[in-house]
Amino acid sequence: MNQARFSQDEQAHYARHFLVKGFGPEGQARLKAGKVLVVGAGGLGCPALMYLAAAGVGHLGIVEDDTVDVSNLHRQLLFGVGDIGAPKGAVARQKLLDNNPHIDIRHYAERLSQSNVLAYVQDYDVIVDATDNFTTKYLLNDACYLAGKPLVYASISQFEGQVGVFNLLDAEGRRSTNLRDIFPEPPPAGLAQNCGEAGVLGVLPGILGSIQALEAIKILAEVGEPSANRLMLFDALGLHLRQVSVRHRASNPLSGERPLIHQPQAIEASCAVAVGERYAISALALEQRLRSDVPLQLIDVRDEHEHLALSLGGINIPLSQFSHRLTQAEPAIETVIYCKSGVRSMKALHALNAIVGDGQCRSLTGGLDAYMAAGCRERLSRDGAVQ
Repeated sequence: MNQARFSQDEQAHYARHFLVKGFGPEGQARLKAGKVLVVGAGGLGCPALMYLAAAGVGHLGIVEDDTVDVSNLHRQLLFGVGDIGAPKGAVARQKLLDNNPHIDIRHYAERLSQSNVLAYVQDYDVIVDATDNFTTKYLLNDACYLAGKPLVYASISQFEGQVGVFNLLDAEGRRSTNLRDIFPEPPPAGLAQNCGEAGVLGVLPGILGSIQALEAIKILAEVGEPSANRLMLFDALGLHLRQVSVRHRASNPLSGERPLIHQPQAIEASCAVAVGERYAISALALEQRLRSDVPLQLIDVRDEHEHLALSLGGINIPLSQFSHRLTQAEPAIETVIYCKSGVRSMKALHALNAIVGDGQCRSLTGGLDAYMAAGCRERLSRDGAVQ
């Protein structure tokens, strides 16, 4: 390939890309032929769209039915005060074309649903999940798996975020892991807050949305190593960047040994906070486990004053801080999460399973109340000390 397939204006626009060793005109030509669907034109979608358009992805699709609100402006930099009340997708399309008029951009002003999601993803090479709710994330995940399309995933909350590439085909014809290998089902409503509920530092989606664009560009241009079978965890407060391996889960209801999902389904985040027996441990079983010599990580998700008053020791990460302090957990060690009655620990369990993996983490059934009721008081301590 050479620059002959580009107009003079395109050659000028992409001149610095042409100079990049290992990318050059060949990589640019692949971008020009590529098709990327970005679902959501919000905090993640804006930076992803800006870099994908500027980079020269030839065909961009934007799925967005919302309008610009003043509360969007601190993080959605495609929009200004004059755009308040206007359709996000239409405004984004025009501003992206102002930056790069050499590409095709289509705006779809509707929400994804189980009836239309497959039609959308089948028309594109790469899908970017820039949504902020688990209903759409699971819908996209399932549709991309069923359609055989790679999905660039991201999720953010307050000071913490995650990025990964799902369902990417490798050289041997195998698909990488997907969202249900991390969370087989949506997390409880208590942990499933969007930016409007939990808040977000404006610069965070800018960072992670840019990484999503980078991953999509790498896939299309066939350069580098996309983050497949891995999840990148970013903690903005400590500026910690960590990658954890994600393994195929045999019990995955979508892609496991006995799949139960054969078409996209409407999914609602569960309001129930329940875990199966495999994710729970009784007070007596925990006491027996603590008497063994095998390392065990304890995490107390109560508030600090509760931990200091009476605890089993271990790390204290209050549930209210759990999402952005996940990197304090040690992923290689079997883990038991506890609280007063077992409710908060079950909520935290869903979040920690993303790092520790299936079967590595359990919740103390009934919490410290059950532990004391079972007569297991010997290890209880005050001031956070371990007995």
